Amino acid sequence: MGKIATREAYGKALAALALENKNIVAVDADLSGSTKTAELKKVAVERHFNVGIAESNLIGVSAGLACNGKIPYCSTFAIFATGRAYDQVRNTVAYGKLNVKICATHAGLTVGEDGATHQALEDLALMRVIPNMTVIQPCDGIETEQCIKAISQYYGPVYVRLGRSAVEAVNTNPDYKFEIGKGVVIHEGDKDIVMIATGVMVQQSLQAIEQLKEKGINPTLINIHTIKPLDEELILKYAKDAKYIVSLEEHNIYGGLGSAVAECLAKQCPRKQIFIGTQDTFGESGKPDQLLEKYGLSANKIVERIVNECKGTC
Repeated sequence: MGKIATREAYGKALAALALENKNIVAVDADLSGSTKTAELKKVAVERHFNVGIAESNLIGVSAGLACNGKIPYCSTFAIFATGRAYDQVRNTVAYGKLNVKICATHAGLTVGEDGATHQALEDLALMRVIPNMTVIQPCDGIETEQCIKAISQYYGPVYVRLGRSAVEAVNTNPDYKFEIGKGVVIHEGDKDIVMIATGVMVQQSLQAIEQLKEKGINPTLINIHTIKPLDEELILKYAKDAKYIVSLEEHNIYGGLGSAVAECLAKQCPRKQIFIGTQDTFGESGKPDQLLEKYGLSANKIVERIVNECKGTC
């Protein structure tokens, strides 16, 4: 698989899944072309529901379908799924532990030109604090396709965070298998510095490692696709020998992956942690690559942070 947006991989996987399982349905809030649920509509038009620009109703309708034995994959932009519909997600879906899959697209800074109002940078935090909610962010198309199938076999509410922009494939090993709650070691490097990334930051981290190698620094990189439940066993395995832990996310440093990792370490293996993410700020309109650079999330900026803050180790 070449360069593809995780939202596009979602649409393809959902259509294929619908052909396998007649209980799979798609529910969308008038954005099926952008969220790619339109792919399911091509193969099973009677199982695609457009509720219009009514995100709270999107979640309510999905909950009703789940109560009647269907497996609804409901989609809109992340800013709406977790913000505008938060009450319904919390009190209808999660409280009732309903089998609803919230697959939200256009998350993070890489939404680009749509700007701050559409760049969800707090959605992981909002979903992570809700009881019963599983929170996943796949890093590439391969992982997304496997994730979408895996959650169909898991009973309970799931939030899947998907991106707008095309990204390079990372999990190219033909034996790769996505498992809910299990992190993946992407690059086995030195023990002193361990990078823990999610989503598009996995690709940025891999690029950063290539630059760091030229400086004699070779960190280990772990892909944490499941933010909740967190793979604490894997994190602790690598943290015990590390001097620095670097968390990387296209999200506010508060409440997301970095916070989850810090909570894990504080309880069992305290370590110096470098938080790479948006620094408690809103985004702005711009090209995705420009925004990653400005907000400190590009490969170049990752290298700067690690070199500057790990001088004693490096």
